[in-house]
Amino acid sequence: MRQPASLRLDAPERRLLPDGRAEGPMPWVLAIMLFLLILAAAGGLAMTRAAAGLGEGIADRVTVQIVEADPAARERGTARALQLLAADPATRRAARVPDAEVAALVEAGLGEGALAAEVALPAMIDVDLAGGAAAVDELRARLRAAVPAARVDANGRWLAPVADLVRLLRLLAAGLMVLMLAASAAVVALAARAALNGHRGTIETLHLLGATDRQIVRLFQRRIALDAVFGGAVALAAAAAVLLLLGARLAELQSSLVSLAALRPSSWALLAALPAAGVLLATLVARATLLRALRRGP
Repeated sequence: MRQPASLRLDAPERRLLPDGRAEGPMPWVLAIMLFLLILAAAGGLAMTRAAAGLGEGIADRVTVQIVEADPAARERGTARALQLLAADPATRRAARVPDAEVAALVEAGLGEGALAAEVALPAMIDVDLAGGAAAVDELRARLRAAVPAARVDANGRWLAPVADLVRLLRLLAAGLMVLMLAASAAVVALAARAALNGHRGTIETLHLLGATDRQIVRLFQRRIALDAVFGGAVALAAAAAVLLLLGARLAELQSSLVSLAALRPSSWALLAALPAAGVLLATLVARATLLRALRRGP
């Protein structure tokens, strides 16, 4: 039997099925789901970049303090510490922090005018190490042996709570993405079954004309795919607007941590690919749902 023209992919589906695109609830529900998915993915990518930036910039950095009340002894200890650091193969950089900057840091913490009285400020040395925690422990032991007044503080230790929070936020973003994908698949499955139940008479007529289940499924599948494309486009446009606006507001804070979390072009490309992945998921779920429903029968 000759295949009816209306069963071909290039035939107008409106002859058999109402278009319904952008009119029913499914495109808008998918748009909301994909919008939240993109935002969750953007948060996860930002947290990943921030964690990497913290690890590169802070994990191997230590601060050496020479705590000595006698200025002459403090200077001798600082010079000895700088010599030891210069000879240490694990030290990539060692630079003394100017006393004016140390005083400014203390006043920032204690308040302006806190140094009005004579206060013995420690000498501080910024050090970049290679070797991680083991190198920090070895450096601490050598410095304490050579300069008893030296104290070594690993900057990464102070930011450990921040790193833990970043990891938690990344896991939360991943969990939200999984939930959004599952919810989107459930919405598509429900919409596919509803469309099938609403056109039982048409389906029975097509079966009498010799149409197979796969041919009928292609009609519904194409309609659902078009709905998903519309929802994905709306979600991408809305998410891009929100992320650009949020990025502009955060940039005004001029925070180093915020700058680390800024999205790169590669991250934007990945976010732009998410709606396409959502359309593919909707198409596959709709096809599987429709085939299973047709095989089971009414």
